[in-house]
Amino acid sequence: MKTETEFNQAFPVRVTLPVQWGDMDAFDHVNNAMYFRYFETARLAYFEHLDLLKTMQQDQIGPILAETSCRFKRPLTYPDTIRVGAAVIENHPYGFLMQYGIYSETQDAVCSVGNGRIVLLDYQSGEKIKPDEDMLKRIQTLEKSG
Repeated sequence: MKTETEFNQAFPVRVTLPVQWGDMDAFDHVNNAMYFRYFETARLAYFEHLDLLKTMQQDQIGPILAETSCRFKRPLTYPDTIRVGAAVIENHPYGFLMQYGIYSETQDAVCSVGNGRIVLLDYQSGEKIKPDEDMLKRIQTLEKSG
């Protein structure tokens, strides 16, 4: 994805965030750990669209991040406004694989992309659980809306 339109089409859930001065490190660009925080913000927005946070409180079943990665394409700097996107790109037996992207308004470009493998967990038993049909349908509907 190279353009803003392609970015918006790839991610049905997007959040807009300011790059904060405190996000930067001694090398005058956003610290690499911040990218994972940006991804987390988009991931939680996606979960809110699915009502997963309600399910977690009611049923003690919720998502956990099992694995994550980031490909840094361009450095981010202050000041900037970024859009962070999230999408589910694969369903797995006990969860799904998410893709993330960060689009810089200042650079008019995608600055990073990443993935996160999400596993559903029963917090009472500690066991992995399979997503139910309702959740899979909500994911499918959300993905089509983008």
